[in-house]
Amino acid sequence: MHTEKTTATVLQTKQHFEILDGLRGFAALAVVVFHFMEWVYTDPSKNFIGHGFLAVDFFFCLSGFVIGYAYDDRIAKMGILNFFVSRIIRLHPLVVAGSIFGLLAFLFDPFGGHPELYSTGKIILTFFCSLFLIPLPVIADRGFNLFSFNAPAWSLFWEYIANIVYAFVLYRIGRSYLLLLTILSAVAICFVGYRAGNLLGGWSGPTFWDGFARISYSFLAGLLIYRSNWIIKNKLGFIGLAILLLLAFIMPSSKWNWFSEPLVVLLYFPLLIALGAGATLTPGLKKLCLFSGKISYPLYMTHYAALWMFGNYYTSHKPGTMQLTFIIISGVILLVGAAYLVMVVYDIPVRKYLSDKRKARFAR
Repeated sequence: MHTEKTTATVLQTKQHFEILDGLRGFAALAVVVFHFMEWVYTDPSKNFIGHGFLAVDFFFCLSGFVIGYAYDDRIAKMGILNFFVSRIIRLHPLVVAGSIFGLLAFLFDPFGGHPELYSTGKIILTFFCSLFLIPLPVIADRGFNLFSFNAPAWSLFWEYIANIVYAFVLYRIGRSYLLLLTILSAVAICFVGYRAGNLLGGWSGPTFWDGFARISYSFLAGLLIYRSNWIIKNKLGFIGLAILLLLAFIMPSSKWNWFSEPLVVLLYFPLLIALGAGATLTPGLKKLCLFSGKISYPLYMTHYAALWMFGNYYTSHKPGTMQLTFIIISGVILLVGAAYLVMVVYDIPVRKYLSDKRKARFAR
């Protein structure tokens, strides 16, 4: 009985920082809009949300903060294996869903695509690798993404790596070592930005290691903010902070991207996390923030299948500006609706089933 009680206590989840939840959903929405717009404007300087991809660095920083908050004081009690099981239950059902949607979009895209160019064996292998987050950039029709059937999964791959490093190393080390690692990874971010001219990499075979630099700095910075209690009390609220976050995404592209993007990632996003953790939430916006936080991950992991179809439609049909505006606005709304359905019908029930099975095993 005592063991059961202890396990239940260890497996409890803590309260959420609602404003940070809200900002996560807002960032996920920005990613979806960015993915639509990058088909329309191949030149990032013409894209009004040309820096929407930096939302991923914001996610990484937020993840470091949240993992520290949720697990620093209990990972020793729950054990590394339990920690990994918790993370897999939380994250992996949507990795599977995103892979299935991506495969279906690849095989049955009404607007184009060339599945017939690839052998059945190659398609099965690519799908298998997508299911288990094994990078395999081999499909030309999918831009040689690390995960051809669900492009955004590249950031999940690095998230898993960060979680493994956290469990074996980061949770054990003191703040001074954490600070040193954060500074070293800040240098790596600056190097990547300078060498590539931007921080857009990480999603493809040739830019694979850029992803390592991006997760390293932001995850460590988020963890450092939590451990150092750098929480700035303020009255900006959700709306104020969402506007500040939006500024990073709509920042104009220029020849100075190699400088401005690392600056946003190194200083601005950690500042927003510190402000988000310390801001007070207007009661009227609490439901919006909670919904936003819940929908963020399903939206991020399920939207990209539709984006390939949109891209093929756009390149083959060349719709006019009004038609395009209508398609993109409707598309974003429909994708949020679809993500909500996936969350309610699939993600929440699957996670509940797995969690219940796990609790029942502990009870024995």
